[in-house]
Amino acid sequence: MKQGLLRSIFTFGSLTLVSRVLGLVRDVVVGTVFGPGAATDAFLVAFKIPNFMRRLFAEGAFSQAFVPVLSEYKTQRKPEDVRRLVGSATGALGSVLLLLSVLGVLGAPWLVQLFAPGFADEPAKQALAVEMLRYTFPYILFISLVACAGGVLNTYGRFGPPAFAPVLLNVVLIAAAVGVAPLLNVPIMALAIGVFVAGVLQLLLQLPYLAREGMLTWPRWGWRDSGVRRILRLMGPAIFGSSVAQINLLVDTILASFLVTGSVSWLYFADRLVEFPLGIFGVALGTVILPRLSSEHAANAPERFSTTLDWALRWLVLIALPATVGLMMLAPPMMATLFQYGAFGEADVLAAGLALMAYALGLSGFMLVKVAAPGYFARQDTKTPVKIAALSMVCNMILSTAAVVWLHGTGIGHVGLAAATAVAAILNGSLLLMGLRKLGVYRPAAGWSGFIRRIGIATLAMAALLYYPARQLEFWLDATLWVRAGALMAVVLAAAALYFGLLHVFGQSWRALKAP
Repeated sequence: MKQGLLRSIFTFGSLTLVSRVLGLVRDVVVGTVFGPGAATDAFLVAFKIPNFMRRLFAEGAFSQAFVPVLSEYKTQRKPEDVRRLVGSATGALGSVLLLLSVLGVLGAPWLVQLFAPGFADEPAKQALAVEMLRYTFPYILFISLVACAGGVLNTYGRFGPPAFAPVLLNVVLIAAAVGVAPLLNVPIMALAIGVFVAGVLQLLLQLPYLAREGMLTWPRWGWRDSGVRRILRLMGPAIFGSSVAQINLLVDTILASFLVTGSVSWLYFADRLVEFPLGIFGVALGTVILPRLSSEHAANAPERFSTTLDWALRWLVLIALPATVGLMMLAPPMMATLFQYGAFGEADVLAAGLALMAYALGLSGFMLVKVAAPGYFARQDTKTPVKIAALSMVCNMILSTAAVVWLHGTGIGHVGLAAATAVAAILNGSLLLMGLRKLGVYRPAAGWSGFIRRIGIATLAMAALLYYPARQLEFWLDATLWVRAGALMAVVLAAAALYFGLLHVFGQSWRALKAP
């Protein structure tokens, strides 16, 4: 049992790594085939709208309200009660999202106007975004049911199938861009159709695994079910609180639509690279510890609850600090290696690279939110994160608006948007952690000062190693694909070897980082 958390994180993280790698391949393909421009901006807005709502209703609020209640049922009630809760929750979620999907398709013009008001000055781009949104919006129905199934599987210790589901999305979109797009009059429509198809396939993937756990049950009209009512009460605040990062990114998209063409795409590609370590490790940590924390709270075990949080925070620091430095220093080399092909030119590399540097500043904040928020949700407290998230969102809106006003016309307005989002994430994560300590549910274990000192010295040494290759911009812009890829891999592996090697030399005990 001691290795359960680490084994689960490895499973979730490794499958997420496959998904992220394919996601990067997908972005390379999209950047090469379509390039940053009006059509790509239109698709990204059409895809971002259902994705934003997915994280509000499904992976965000629903999962964080559903898993603690489901864990309590699993711990304290009979299996038939758990099955009844799953069926009732699925029916309630599905009925709401079916109606929402219909309204989204019918209201596509108004949604595009709301989420990308700057497109109003370019009618062709706006019309294309509306047309694609009618294909992409139903994705929220399928992927929300996937999230519901994933919550059940995670509670029963199965993290593989939910983590693998995004692989299907990336495979379908790559196939759509390469194989279907050339056959269409409007090639980029292939991506919108691919999003719909991928949603169906992701849902079908989960069903056999639910059956194995005895949790595959028909949805039922469960609005009067006491468990569903508890989930709905928890969801209300969580809809806002758990998704503040997405709201901040959405603010970036809205404001970027007023900036020069390509700004939406530059921010998207930069965010995708920040999502790489965040998805592989930050999301994995948060996803795996939520069922554990929920069970420990249901079992009235505060010491184990605090120990689990402390363990997760140590792993966060171990990964987040070097990842932040690496992303910031290697931003242009990574952008050039991954995206500078076809329609993605040198100017795009530099613009997106600056955005990546700014987003990377907030990586620790993004990860901290993923780890600290479950400390509240596991205790079925969704109100406190809302208050903190509201403050963070106001901070982001003020800084983002100021950035657009001050930097409009300079060509770097998008960098200001990314920096504002990073600051808001740091504020959000820090206040969540401080709140857990103030409540007394998290008490740091001994050894943090020495741990931070070792991490800091090793990270500085890694930064020194990266300094020279990071400055060779002409090499990264001019080299061929395989030369770039080989050089980047060598640099990253050397930096990782130095970092972990120095931690070993400094006496870091890896036993102390084993799962509690």
